[in-house]
Amino acid sequence: MKILIATKNPGKAREIKTFLGDGFQLVSLADLPNAPDIEENGNTFEENAILKARFYFDWCHIPSIADDGGLEIDYLNGEPGVKSRRWPGYEATDEELIEMALKKLEGVPPENRTARLRTVGLYYDGKNTVSRTAAIEGYIVTEYSGSCEKGYPFRSIFRIPQFNKLYQDLTHKEHEQINHRKVVYAQLAKDIVSLSGRKT
Repeated sequence: MKILIATKNPGKAREIKTFLGDGFQLVSLADLPNAPDIEENGNTFEENAILKARFYFDWCHIPSIADDGGLEIDYLNGEPGVKSRRWPGYEATDEELIEMALKKLEGVPPENRTARLRTVGLYYDGKNTVSRTAAIEGYIVTEYSGSCEKGYPFRSIFRIPQFNKLYQDLTHKEHEQINHRKVVYAQLAKDIVSLSGRKT
C-alpha cells in the first residue's frame, strides 16, 4: 500500500517511516517533483494536519499522512499551540520565543507551570479520516540556561519530571521511552491496516 508522508523535511520523513514500520510503500513530498506548499492556517493542530493531508491527497491522489504539534502551556490557555514560531505576531527567533514564554510565566508558581508537547497525526485516503494524538507532560522551568537546540527553543525550558531533566538533555534511550510521535504513528499504522482489511 502506497502512502504519502506530507513533509518536505527528509529527516522528519525518515523518522515517520521508521515509526510506521515496513508494511507500507512510503514516499514523502521530497520524493515528488514540484510539490506545492500549503499555508497552515488552522486554529488547532488537528485542523492543520487535516488541511495538509487533504490538500496533498487531492494533489497527488495518494493516501496521505500529515501531522502538526507543539507546546501547550496550561497557565496560558494552551499557548503557544499552533502559533508556534509566530507567537509574538511575527516570525520569532529561538531566543525571542524562550524569553516570551518565561516572561509570560514570571512569578507563576511551579505547580501552575504545567505544559505538554503534543503531536496530532492524521491519515486521509479520500474517504476515511483517522487522527491520533499523544503528548509528553512536563512543566516550564523558571530560568533559561542560555543554550538551546537550534530550531527547538522550548526543549530548553521544558522539564520532564520522570527524568528530572530538560527535554533537550534527555539521552536517546530516555527520549525513546516517552516519544509521543512514535506512539502516534504506531497507532496510525494499525488504523491504516485495519481500514485496508489487512491483518497486523
